[in-house]
Amino acid sequence: MNASQKAIRVLSVDDHPLLREGIASLLAGQDDLKLVAEAANGREAVEQFRAHRPDVTLMDLQMPEMNGVEAMMAIRAEFPSARIIVLTTYVGDVQVSRALEAGAQAYLLKGVLRKELPDTIRLVHAGHKRIVTEAATTLAEHAADEALSLREIEVLRLIAGGNANKMIADQLSITEETVKGHVKNILSKLAANDRTHAVTIGLKRGIIDL
Repeated sequence: MNASQKAIRVLSVDDHPLLREGIASLLAGQDDLKLVAEAANGREAVEQFRAHRPDVTLMDLQMPEMNGVEAMMAIRAEFPSARIIVLTTYVGDVQVSRALEAGAQAYLLKGVLRKELPDTIRLVHAGHKRIVTEAATTLAEHAADEALSLREIEVLRLIAGGNANKMIADQLSITEETVKGHVKNILSKLAANDRTHAVTIGLKRGIIDL
């Protein structure tokens, strides 16, 4: 790197200290990349972004207190030009599209970081986008699927929590018949055989998380 080039300043956000350590050592070996701050959850990510104004932010999705999508929305509401790379182990299509809608410029799987992260940071800093093939494939597979309504997602989440229809009806202040209607729609939209299958699909696609 010559003197006129400034290192790309990076904020790393993940609730696992070991992963943050791995990223820190990976970036330390790159002359043109500099880790300026770390955060363990979405709330800290917003604070650290305000304090350091990094060029590129690496964002985990599943975190306590505030998840990655919420953190991205909060950061981009204040700093619309923020450049964010999602680092995750999940390629559920709903999760991918939520991240892209929230303003992620790249979507990378944690398993390929050592090989692909430095170049992806450089690409995003230069204004490009990058989505790993697995994420693009799952998006394409479900592009024509009918989305679950907010109420159906709520019902699916309660099913995942082990609640029977009557308990769901009580919690949502609706009738048991209405719950059955929602369950029927959920099974149909997800092409699921039964409630357990629907929960499995919902988790895999990132519609719900536990």
